Amino acid sequence: MKIKFFTVEHFVLFTLMRHGNLARVGELANPFPPTTRSSSRRGTDQLPWSDFFSQELYLEHNSGTDHITHHVYITPPSASGPLFITHHGAGSSGLSFAVFTSELRKRLPEAGVLSLDARGHGDTVVRSESSYQHDSSAGEGDVLDLSLGTLSDDVLEVVRLTQQKMHWKDLPGLVLVGHSLGGAVMTDVAKRGNLGDKVLGYAVLDVVEGSAIDALQSMQSYLSSRPSGFPSLASGIEWHTRSRTIRNTTSARVSVPSLLRIDPKATNPARSRVWRTDLAATQPFWEGWFVGLSKKFLEAKGGKLLLLAGTDRLDKELTIGQMQGKYQLQVFPEAGHFIQEDLPAKTATTIVEFYKRNDRSALVLPPKVGDILKRQKEQAEAQAQMQTPGQSQSQFPSHHAPGQI
Repeated sequence: MKIKFFTVEHFVLFTLMRHGNLARVGELANPFPPTTRSSSRRGTDQLPWSDFFSQELYLEHNSGTDHITHHVYITPPSASGPLFITHHGAGSSGLSFAVFTSELRKRLPEAGVLSLDARGHGDTVVRSESSYQHDSSAGEGDVLDLSLGTLSDDVLEVVRLTQQKMHWKDLPGLVLVGHSLGGAVMTDVAKRGNLGDKVLGYAVLDVVEGSAIDALQSMQSYLSSRPSGFPSLASGIEWHTRSRTIRNTTSARVSVPSLLRIDPKATNPARSRVWRTDLAATQPFWEGWFVGLSKKFLEAKGGKLLLLAGTDRLDKELTIGQMQGKYQLQVFPEAGHFIQEDLPAKTATTIVEFYKRNDRSALVLPPKVGDILKRQKEQAEAQAQMQTPGQSQSQFPSHHAPGQI
């Protein structure tokens, strides 16, 4: 029996076509249609990360022969608030959760959000001892270790380094949130159990191990069909919204610029901004990211939320698990693949409610029967000691009522 995989962001073409995002395939080949001079650019201007997060951190550590500088965005929680740790999908960045973060904190002001750039993405940089640089600005042909195990190790290291940097004596309660590839990473982190009972739950956004093996055959076709570059950030933002890859303009304005870099060797000004991450080079890792995902998702400790853009993505194992009540399922059929960007408010509301259901600090459990009987016995003994022969209750100070010590 063949094992089938559903690797969503690596099957973008399949996803876009299924959701009707690409009305005309020709839009991919001609991403910059003529526009009138009167058209406004405000809808394609870049938005700064500081509109959504309070800080950015650069966290350094050595991993084997590599020196890594992890780049993360963070808004710390209050003293009693939880920390939501988010991991983006392949080819994306931590800013794909920017608008989501703003919406989440409207609903849960005491919460914090830590959104990381994975290695090979955003501003996270990896350098080897030989001084050969593999980083987010590396060109095609550079191969980073993007295996699931390595990405999970990175998350744990980021959590440790962030705790040190922020001078937290103890970690707050954690909710792990991952989109697509990030969902597989966060599920793996939860299954490992390294973070112990600090993990209240984990949420996986629009990725399941399933029956979309045919999408693998479409991936290279999609990568060759999308624009190889853009003349400006604004044109890159416009392409993402026009093709409905991202359906929320505000999200696109903050996240898309982090997906592109300036190519110093570009000879064509119309292609001076190129993709920061070479998705084609990640192909050796695709299957390893997602094989066994459903099993791990159902077995890991903590609350479980699966948020999808369509129920047709559920495989047999997840369908049975959902019928048995093993996890919460939420479907947003009006969203595309990038759920947290397309519908940041609805996504935030769902995840805040998920957190509240799994917040152990809010649970007030009734006392055990044994504890009640023990307390009653102790109170009776104490009262008997106070009521000794020849000594009346009135001899005790008035603030000591019977049964109190």
